Amino acid sequence: MIARQRSDQSVPLDQHPARDDVALRPAVEDAAMGRWEGARDLLAATGPDWDRRIFRLQVLAEAGARLRFADTWARAEPRSPHALGLLANVQALRAMIAGPGSSGRGLMEEAWATCRTALDTWPEDVAPLVVMLALLRSHAPNRKTLNAVWDEIVKRDRWNREAHHEVVTFLLPRYHGQQGEAMWWAEEQAAIAPQGLPIAVLPLVVIAEAHRTRQEQDRDAYGLTIHPWVDCPQIDHVLEGWWRYRAPRPHACFADDANYLAHALSFANRHSEALEVFDAIGPYATQVPWSYCGQARDLFLRHRAWAYSPPRRRRR
Repeated sequence: MIARQRSDQSVPLDQHPARDDVALRPAVEDAAMGRWEGARDLLAATGPDWDRRIFRLQVLAEAGARLRFADTWARAEPRSPHALGLLANVQALRAMIAGPGSSGRGLMEEAWATCRTALDTWPEDVAPLVVMLALLRSHAPNRKTLNAVWDEIVKRDRWNREAHHEVVTFLLPRYHGQQGEAMWWAEEQAAIAPQGLPIAVLPLVVIAEAHRTRQEQDRDAYGLTIHPWVDCPQIDHVLEGWWRYRAPRPHACFADDANYLAHALSFANRHSEALEVFDAIGPYATQVPWSYCGQARDLFLRHRAWAYSPPRRRRR
């Protein structure tokens, strides 16, 4: 325990968007310099691992949204599902950056068309459908279309993590739904998902978003001393539904989901239980949901230190 405490707390946090995906890191560096060859080779090697493919496409798109390498690649290889998949993600990001005005709408339609072309080249691919969900959330909140896209995802990859997060985000009050509706959907999906899947984390996402909304509405009356994680039954549901039965090989967004769980356990004052989660997270702290309660980095480090310190020595 002492050695683990020393090693884990001395390692600096790693903010690289690829996190522990070591194969993705050089491709991100290529993308940042406007080169697409690294992305091409990586995505071809990823194959139909939809979870890893979606993560890699999203990270690469973030690196290249303001560059033209994805456009250049798609022109060079217009029937490549990997080039089209990346271009769809890049175009969707550009549409979100532009906002809901006429320019954003035009970019949204362009991204939607690229998703369609990508599906023509690789009909089994889930990634363009997840992009469509994001576009519907940000630009065209049509529930009939949302349901149609969701049905197509279910046919291909029933428990796709990113698709579930897109739908629950669509249902949040800051987009196109209500708090109760988002929680109902999240808890239903978590209840029916096979044990060991990170779908169980969805209710913690909704709880964190509700806290964020309350903070924004009344920062003076609703702060760090009043929060929803004490006596929160959803935490135990996540421990039983996902954490204790999770796969040995972490999924692509493991750090995001583990940070939600570590955050909830920490704010529920269950620091001894959080220790194992912090161990698994390693240096990959995320902004969300820690930033909803203060300075993300400071809160993560403080609660991690409390998890590693014996209760008799812990100071709050």
